[in-house]
Amino acid sequence: MSLTGGGEARIRMIDREEVARRLTYEVCIPIVRRAMIAFSNGETRQLLRSIIPMADGHMFGIMPGALGEAAAFGAKLISVYPENFAKGRQSHQGLVVLFEPVGGAPVCVVRAGEVTAIRTAAASAVATEILARADARRLAMLGYGEQARTHAQALLRVRPIEAVRVWGRSPALAKAFCGRMTAQLGIPFAPAASARAAVEDADIVCTVTAAREPILRGEWIRPGTHLNIVGSGVAGPVEVDTDLVARSRFIADSREGVLRQGAEFLRAKEAGAIGDAHIVAEIGEVLSGQVVGRRTPAEITVYKSLGHVVQDLACAWALYSELPPV
Repeated sequence: MSLTGGGEARIRMIDREEVARRLTYEVCIPIVRRAMIAFSNGETRQLLRSIIPMADGHMFGIMPGALGEAAAFGAKLISVYPENFAKGRQSHQGLVVLFEPVGGAPVCVVRAGEVTAIRTAAASAVATEILARADARRLAMLGYGEQARTHAQALLRVRPIEAVRVWGRSPALAKAFCGRMTAQLGIPFAPAASARAAVEDADIVCTVTAAREPILRGEWIRPGTHLNIVGSGVAGPVEVDTDLVARSRFIADSREGVLRQGAEFLRAKEAGAIGDAHIVAEIGEVLSGQVVGRRTPAEITVYKSLGHVVQDLACAWALYSELPPV
């Protein structure tokens, strides 16, 4: 679909179905990897995202950025309604608006919900590929919503996962999720009676919940585990406790973002358990070889994901200008 107005060039519209069809994990994972390296190298431009709290725990986010000084730029406008999952809707909905770099014209609008779902999981897959042990086979998923689904799909691209344990607050929903994912991916997904039971023998753990207080404790995590902490994207709600943050080799998607909006890190810092130097690197620095990620097989590694607009813009620009139609 395209729009025109005022004699300007046509603006292309890319809907959710087209995003899902063309932005596969095989395509998205390399895009996100390049974007995060460029981000940590200072090649991209962006402001810290603005989050406006709304009624009933809803949020509206505004995320502007540019892929470089003379590259495409734009913004993501996103609403967050966590309860949408139970109604069969996406929790994150919105638009990515793209401007071309030559004349500064708006050229494309992309539905942001599907881009967010895919690129967030792809970013965790990028981190898992470089931080998890090479022999990692067992995955624990805390949460059973859209991000649990996309994370399972993405992580299978970077590690030969053999089994997945799933925990969530509703045993019935966790069981239903496991049934769907077992049928879809062909590996066993099994519900766990507790978060502790889910992670006790895991090699990789993903927290993708809307928890406001810790659901995961450091004492439950085995040496050598890699964790993707994804669910909390603002200061306030936390998914893991201070002990886990303090025990881990802590890698951020954005150092500035975590220091301003990384809830688990900020709570541990406020408790006096860590300082700012506990962020040993951004994931882009690890990917480019500037900083070593995992140093030993027994080390616990954490990737804290807040999500950044350069990921959205890179994916949207690829859909607009680079990827062949499918």
